Amino acid sequence: MDYFIQQLINGLTLGSIYGLIAIGYTMVYGIIGMVNFAHGDVFMLAAFIALILFLALTQLLGIGSLGLALLIVLVLGMALTSLWGWVIERLAYRPLRGSFRLAPMISAIGMSIFLSNFVQLVQGPRNKTLEPILSNVIVLPVGQGSVTLAEKQLVIMLVTALLLGVLWYVVRHTPLGRAQRACEQDRKMASLLGVDVDRTISITFIMGAALASVAGLLWMTYYGVVSFNDGFVPGVKAFTAAVLGGIGSLPGAVLGGLLIGLIETFWSAYFTIDYKDVAAFSILAIVLIFMPSGLLGRPDVEKV
Repeated sequence: MDYFIQQLINGLTLGSIYGLIAIGYTMVYGIIGMVNFAHGDVFMLAAFIALILFLALTQLLGIGSLGLALLIVLVLGMALTSLWGWVIERLAYRPLRGSFRLAPMISAIGMSIFLSNFVQLVQGPRNKTLEPILSNVIVLPVGQGSVTLAEKQLVIMLVTALLLGVLWYVVRHTPLGRAQRACEQDRKMASLLGVDVDRTISITFIMGAALASVAGLLWMTYYGVVSFNDGFVPGVKAFTAAVLGGIGSLPGAVLGGLLIGLIETFWSAYFTIDYKDVAAFSILAIVLIFMPSGLLGRPDVEKV
């Protein structure tokens, strides 16, 4: 029983990171109906930015407070990554928004390849490692045994829950959220009613990139290693999570991320690790056969 609960904690931790990345996919898709395939590499870039900033603050500037250093990294990392999100929207999406449907997707894939190769060129192909941080653990008794809850695992789950709550409030109860929901329903009509569609879409990309920045920092904190190709696999799994939960639904994105993390973790714990990705994608296929809109998604309504 204790082994099961330990894997449950590990799965929820990993799934929380996937969920944060998945929110970026689902926000962009909800408004412009396109998948930002560069989002996974934005997450990878954010992890590198977090690593560089953390090392600069702690080793070059000599900041001894871990909490202060992580807070500064969080703020600066979100600012820099959000700038990348804005650039991607301006270069890869806005000029092609009125073009044929595949053009923005091809452009986003090109941006993804550019970011991956740019980081590889600047930082090199080797993995970048970091000394363990937030390594304190809490031992919880379970039956005849015990499980450990690492401090960084608790932080990851709490941050994900907090950001989901804040983002849900913004979308549901603020003028920006109303503008985003109006663009989601009908961009042309929203524009006629005075909504600045271009500005709303840009802010949505910025918000998605900011969440990817938080996910990158949490990834770096949890694993202590980053690589230039870290954007592909987590990005694909986060996209899978968004589709599984119902792309366009914020709670669905996090739910999908948690499910993907749990499936991956439990499969690795009880079966061979070689097929953990196959298991996750198989569950996705099964769910979509019976629920094409995902777990919390809404079926598309054709506008006439």
